[in-house]
Parts: sequence; structure tokens; C-alpha cells
Amino acid sequence: MHEMAIAEGVLDIALDYAKQNDAKCIREIGLLIGDMSGVVVDSLTFSFDMIAKGTLAEGAEIKVKHVPLVGRCTKCGKDFRIEHYDFWCPECKDGVLKIVSGREMQVEYLEVD
Repeated sequence: MHEMAIAEGVLDIALDYAKQNDAKCIREIGLLIGDMSGVVVDSLTFSFDMIAKGTLAEGAEIKVKHVPLVGRCTKCGKDFRIEHYDFWCPECKDGVLKIVSGREMQVEYLEVD
């Protein structure tokens, strides 16, 4: 269950930021989670809630923005959303591409008091 390790990382980031800014409470944490990250959001939020008890982040709301898996064809340059792990370019039918988005797993913002 790698969500616990991710939750620990998010908590560390949030607490470090709160400390640097003399915050008294962390209200909200915004996360970018890509479709290809493999993160189970319910497990992540459950894990975060468990480890945040007794910290400035206790009760913080986790807001997740899902980032779609998008590729760019190296042959024709078309950007396209990849669904069902179909990596073939819909324009030129080439199978060589660069991943543009969808692997994200990061803290986008924090709201603190």
C-alpha cells in the first residue's frame, strides 16, 4: 500500500510549509494526481487522516484534481488523451509518443491559517 508512504510525504510537505509560515492550522491540501500514477485516492485520504491526527493538519480537507493521461505523437506532433492504455496516435497511427501528462503526484496548493 504505497498510499501510506505518499500520505506521509504530503503531510511532511504540509507541516514544513506551515512551520515556515508560522501557520496555526492546515485547512486544505490540493493534490494533482495523474491517471497513470496508480494512486487510489480513497486509500490516500484514509491514510492521511490517520497520520495527521494530533498535528496541524488534523481535519484538513484533501482536494484531488485528476490529471488525464495525454501523449504527444513523435511523428505528427498531435497531443491526444490516452484511454484504455491505447498508445496509438489517432491521427497518423504511429505508436511512438511522449507522455505529456498523467504521471503527476504532487501538492498543488495549501490553505493555512
